[in-house]
Amino acid sequence: MTGVRDPRTGRVERELRPASDRELDELAARLRRGQSTWAALDATGRAAYLLQFAEALHAVRDDLVDALTRDTGRAVESRIEADQVVGMARRWAEAAPPLLARRTRAATTMPGLSLETAAVPYALVGVVSPWNFPLLLGLIDAIPALAAGCAVIVKPSEVTPRFAEPLAAAIDSVPLLRDVLAVVEGAGDVGAAVVDRVDAVCFTGSVPTGRAVARAAVERFIPAFLELGGKDPAIVLPGADLERASSALLWGGTANSGQSCLSIERVYVHESQHDELVGLLCAKAERLELALPTPGSGAIGPLIDAEQATVIQAHLDDAIGRGALVRTGGTIERHDGGHWIRPTVLTGVDHSMAVMTEETFGPVLPVLAYADVDQAVALANDSTYGLTAAVFGPDADAAAAVARRLRVGAVSINDAGLTAFVHEGEKNSFGFSGLGASRMGESALLRFVRRQTLIVNSSSAPDPWWGA
Repeated sequence: MTGVRDPRTGRVERELRPASDRELDELAARLRRGQSTWAALDATGRAAYLLQFAEALHAVRDDLVDALTRDTGRAVESRIEADQVVGMARRWAEAAPPLLARRTRAATTMPGLSLETAAVPYALVGVVSPWNFPLLLGLIDAIPALAAGCAVIVKPSEVTPRFAEPLAAAIDSVPLLRDVLAVVEGAGDVGAAVVDRVDAVCFTGSVPTGRAVARAAVERFIPAFLELGGKDPAIVLPGADLERASSALLWGGTANSGQSCLSIERVYVHESQHDELVGLLCAKAERLELALPTPGSGAIGPLIDAEQATVIQAHLDDAIGRGALVRTGGTIERHDGGHWIRPTVLTGVDHSMAVMTEETFGPVLPVLAYADVDQAVALANDSTYGLTAAVFGPDADAAAAVARRLRVGAVSINDAGLTAFVHEGEKNSFGFSGLGASRMGESALLRFVRRQTLIVNSSSAPDPWWGA
């Protein structure tokens, strides 16, 4: 049986409590019964319960933060997560009613025939979420699905399940919501079992697992909304403010210790500014401390999943073996049984190295000089991924002109990682970064409903077209 590990010490604190097939069958049946009542409410009625949920989440905020801190070993991001989900519930309570009120009645080109369309929610949605932002990525799909009228099962990563207990307390405190939202523990087999029992699935995680989820969804003819990996590039144009760019890049590459799908994982800077940018990055990186001896002691937390240390080490070994230079950081450290790595800046890199082409998922910033903008764009687009990117320029217009040439879903202009905070802009993943409708913008809710049309013949004496 899988144990739940403390990422700061490496110690197993308790056994995982996976849901059995029988428990999942009973849960799915219960949620489907509750969904009938939930969907019968109008969007405004559901919004009232979502506002109660926001207040319940706020009431258990300290418990959520404590659980997330123990799950992940970091402090600041845990507080941000807890606050973001409260805001998310409030946002959808406000946004859902006008979106779902778009019931249309219209005439057609056929005399006497009119049509009426309405939104019909999927009955039961499964959310399989990852370990890097356990609460946020567990609810970023679940809350709009609830707003749309669906019931939801959330299966968090087996690496970070502790937050489920205070979350369940918040759910149980809201009448009716507890009949349509549940959280279950388990590893990959439980995630697969959830997919087998739902009408639509949302998955956030690796490309290989995403492929398996997509295949299972295709077999069952259900939609799969996949948010997968990233290898996000940043382009620094000539004339950009390097002081600003270096601070943003460092944040974008090291927040949550680089354990984010939208982390900046490769930097392209004009050759005339390469050395200056590297110097600024290194100087600022060396001021960031590990979060030792307590989670609040520094900005760089542990590697949440110990297995990620193996990936990061392999990327570093490959890059160094091919001629890359470590300018700062670059060593996996062990403290009290946990795995840690300080912010790492690499130079002398190229696209023959895994660190420039494969997802590293750690606080590693490889920096490559380019000769002209066309080369920078080509390098940024030389990837199987296409999640987000960043462009820094002498002004927003210059940066935006380059950003429009990138094959990614969203681009931060003169900043990095803005989609972590701004969810109103719809974006699609390019390449292997995902599949399906966007979890941002209006699409985040509308993907959970199907459109049903009633075609009404209102003529007094219709003549069948075949003349009978």
